Order: sequence, then C-alpha cells, then structure tokens
Amino acid sequence: MQELRRMIANLSNSVSTVLISGESGTGKELVAKALHTSGHRKNGHFVPVNCGAIPRELIESELFGHRKGAFTGALTDRIGRFELAHGGTLFLDEIADLPLDTQVKLLRVLQEKSLTPLGSNTPVGVDVRVIAASHKKLEEEVRAGRFREDLFYRLNVIPINVAPLRERPDDIPLLAEHFIAGNRSADSGKIHLASCMLLAFERYSWPGNVRELSNLIDRFSALYPGQRIRLSDIPDGFLPSGIANLRAEIASDTMTSVALENQFAGPDCADTSSVDARDASGEAILSDNRVENILRLAQGGPDIDWEVVPLKQRLIEIECHLITRALERTQWNVSQTARLLSLQRTTLIEKMNKLGLRKSAG
Repeated sequence: MQELRRMIANLSNSVSTVLISGESGTGKELVAKALHTSGHRKNGHFVPVNCGAIPRELIESELFGHRKGAFTGALTDRIGRFELAHGGTLFLDEIADLPLDTQVKLLRVLQEKSLTPLGSNTPVGVDVRVIAASHKKLEEEVRAGRFREDLFYRLNVIPINVAPLRERPDDIPLLAEHFIAGNRSADSGKIHLASCMLLAFERYSWPGNVRELSNLIDRFSALYPGQRIRLSDIPDGFLPSGIANLRAEIASDTMTSVALENQFAGPDCADTSSVDARDASGEAILSDNRVENILRLAQGGPDIDWEVVPLKQRLIEIECHLITRALERTQWNVSQTARLLSLQRTTLIEKMNKLGLRKSAG
C-alpha cells in the first residue's frame, strides 16, 4: 500500500493515460480517485464509466454525447461523459468490455483531443485525463482479437497493477481500520477487532478482495456496534466459510504455539487467568506464575539455577528466545508476530534490530 501511495504521488500531476489492472474488488476505482484528487485536476469532475454496464447501442452516446434528432428518441442535445469530465478525469472501468467499433472512436478522441457528438459535424475539444481499468488481462484480449492493439498501447502509457489482497496481508489491518472508521456512527461507536480475528483475516484468501473486506466490516458494524469482536463470537452464518474454517486451524496449532499464544496473545484469544492487570499503555502486567511459566518456556524446562541469574542479561536472552520462537511460528511474518506478542509492529521491529534478529538466507 505504501508503494502504491508513492506511485500515486509521483503520477498525480501527470497528463499521461493510466491503465490499472487487477482482480475484481481490489480497489482499482479507489486508485483512480486518488490519482485525481491528489493532482492539479482535483477541482475538476471525476467521471466514472462502467463500460460493461452500458448497452452497446447507447455506449457512444454516453461517451461522446449526441445532438437532437441524431437517432430515434434523441429529443434533446446530450453532453457525453467526455465533455462532463472536461478539466478533470474520466475513469473508464472494465475497458475490455468496450465494443470494437467504439474502441476505434475512443482511440481517435485520445489522439486528437477532440470528439464529434452523434448527429453533429462540429468537433468539440476536450481536456480530459483518461484512466482505464480492467480485471481482464488486456494483452490476452489483444491476442484473442477482442481488443485493439493500438488502443492498448495508447492506454498503457503508465501501467499500475493492484495486487489481490491475499498477496498483501500486511495491508489488511490498515484497510480494516479504514473501513471501521468509515462505518462509525455517533450513536453506536466503532467496532474493535481482536487479534485472533485479525490473524484469521491474514490467513484468509479473500476471493472478493478489498470489496469483500469492506462488506464484512459493514456487516460486523451493523451487527455488533461498539463491541470488541473475537473469532469465537461470530456464528458461522455471518462469516465467509473460509474464515469460519480457520477456527479449527487456529485451535489445532502445536503445543508450543498454544503456549506462546497463552503467554502473549492477551484477552483476545487465549486463557488469561494469569493476567492481573494492564499498565497505562495497555500492555499486560504478568503475575508471578506467568513470569515463571515464561522463564520455564524460555529455558526449555522447569530447572532454573536462581543462584547465578544475572537478571538483565537473562531477560534479554528470554526476550530474544521468545521473539525468535514467535517469528518461527509465523514464518517470520512481522505483523502476525507483533499481534501474537501483543506488541506494536514498530516496537517489534525495533526489538529485532536491537537483538540482531534476521531471517537466515536458507
């Protein structure tokens, strides 16, 4: 997400056409809006057009407009989407669904910066930045003869690929928080996702991508306003089947993983009988029994020689040992490890740097 933001910032004032590719629901229109609102055209209109949702016989009129009497039913002049977007941005979503004959006319408009409405002989100049998007691979559409090669190269000046959500799990907490904030109402307050729920989110494949995540947050916000939501609290019928199935997977982790989760996951997912309180930052304050359990876990057994324990050094060794074990459990996924240890991600990174923890090349 950070890389995408940097790219948007670099391209925001460009006049070049942009082609956004990615699976359905990945947020291609959000990228297009961000390109529009962050550039010098932000005071102009952002005009979206779903090329697959407009009937074939109306698509040219929708894009280029028409004059009265141009065809049966044309009772008045109509301004097309290109003219509406003058001085702003025209977003052509699902561009692969555009008919071939309309593709020819679109190419001409892009090249000449002018259009001729249906039923008129007078060209109209337009100043529009065009951003196109498709969930289909346009290269394959070109090879299949369904999309013009010259139009593809005219649109593909700046290609942006939006990766599916399953390939960027580190973005999930940020996106979830964004959608939660957007659903907050004055009366009910926003929901909170427990760490086990976020862990399930990161393990889920998200076939519906960002749109599916947004819809799920909408559902939770409506059903559990102002509540803290744990994976075990939600009936299967309110969860995607893939997330519901993860309950058993998370519960059947190895004994070592369960021990780590019990020591560090806090009240969200694990047994918290040994947690006495929380300090001002929200971190758990451990009881004597829990400290002893941690020491035993770190040492690999119950025998600890209390006569020769240099406390500061031993605590560093314990911290290093437990962080390493947690990283190995999550296959060195920093975000998942941070939640497992009830740490901020930045705090964990600082500790890893301080302790010199690096994933081995093998």
